Amino acid sequence: MGTKHRNHCPYCLWSKHVDQKLPGDRKSPCQGGMEPLGLTFKQERLDKWGKPREGELMIVHRCVRCGKISINRIAADDLPEIILEVFKKSQNLEEDLKEQLIPENINLLGKDSEEKIKTQLFGYHNIDKQ
Repeated sequence: MGTKHRNHCPYCLWSKHVDQKLPGDRKSPCQGGMEPLGLTFKQERLDKWGKPREGELMIVHRCVRCGKISINRIAADDLPEIILEVFKKSQNLEEDLKEQLIPENINLLGKDSEEKIKTQLFGYHNIDKQ
């Protein structure tokens, strides 16, 4: 899972607002802290047989200075316990923050996605195993 190239801390998942328009452009004058709000799956795609398949697990960030919303790949060495903490915290996210995700086409994962999240993080299907 994930990448070696990251834009966030593997221990707290906070990031810094450095990109302005394109990922990697590093042109943002904001430089604010990017708080991890929750998790989403990268947009669904079709597998080689034409069946819908969810993409990889992504972190949803929001800049605490300017409010920009972005999604970012999880890196292989991000702490899974912290990823789950962010997910659980997101279940109580204020409605106004959830509404900010709608124009960005970001579907914040709900409680019904917990098993899928744990499968991606730990490689098993049974929630009770952790």
